[in-house]
Amino acid sequence: MASHHPSLITNSAIPQATMKIAIFSTYQYDEQFFNRFNTGHTLTYFVLPLNEQTASLTKGFDAVCIFVNDIVNTAVLNALHANGIKLIVLRCAGFNNVDVKAADDLNIPVLRVPSYSPEAIAEHAMALILTLNRKTHKAYNRVREGNFSLEKLMGFNLHNRKVAVIGTGNIGKAFCKILKGFGCRINAYDLYPNQELISLGVTYDTLEATLQDADIISLHCPLLDSTRHLINEQTLKLFKRGAMLINTSRGALINTADVIKALKSGQLGYLGLDVYEQESKLFFRDYSEDVIQDDLITRLISFPNVLITSHQGFFTAEAMEQIATTTFANIDAFVEGKALVNRATI
Repeated sequence: MASHHPSLITNSAIPQATMKIAIFSTYQYDEQFFNRFNTGHTLTYFVLPLNEQTASLTKGFDAVCIFVNDIVNTAVLNALHANGIKLIVLRCAGFNNVDVKAADDLNIPVLRVPSYSPEAIAEHAMALILTLNRKTHKAYNRVREGNFSLEKLMGFNLHNRKVAVIGTGNIGKAFCKILKGFGCRINAYDLYPNQELISLGVTYDTLEATLQDADIISLHCPLLDSTRHLINEQTLKLFKRGAMLINTSRGALINTADVIKALKSGQLGYLGLDVYEQESKLFFRDYSEDVIQDDLITRLISFPNVLITSHQGFFTAEAMEQIATTTFANIDAFVEGKALVNRATI
């Protein structure tokens, strides 16, 4: 069921033409920021995700705005095209959930937000590391129950520890700079080494060499065919026994079943996730009164050395503002016939 809300126009730079935009997978915070930074378009919010079952809701709209777990495959695109949709805008950086080639064939541009406060996600990755390491989540619960014991709360110094950073784009770069402040030794893997990071002392190597002997491995790369299940049974064997794995990028970078086996054997010592391969069926919803049917995530939750957050790494006021302003800039560029600088390409 769609929820309809009038747009609050606060920006005086109204484009000459406006669009009727269906915004899917929305919550109160989406409405707050999109209403605030709307440049004059008519916005309709849908709590439902966009997929084959909900594509019919786009009839009468000019554009759709989607998020990470909306599915825009060939079937959805054909439905959008039949309904007169002229533009797809993503309020995120990744676009692996959209068949961009099929969209191009239908002459429907796909625009994205290539960067929105990379520091937000980098800082969340560090928060996962610090929480897992120093067990502050467990200490918090203990003290609330009157338990002031330090038993089983010992962590390790991050100073001089080797951290493997897989992917040094905007987020990986911000993460490396945070690590430098902790005095970590940073090894990185990226097809395109960053010269600024090299000048700061970051060492680049092959994936295999980067993974070996690392105390912490943090993933900051996009989901591509070449990176799907990058962490699997074979690459986990390269890990230093007891190492920590952090993923704030895309869930499918990890083969979850293989990671569970590594946790059970002790090969993997800690796991921090802000993303999950099957998250579209779970994240952003409240299932606290339900029986979760996903056996893999229920198994992960049962481990004392696993910390999972529900894709909240991006969730800061600064990031939400950048997402909204860039999304409307993308829409206005399309309306005004300007260059589509943030067009997704394959």
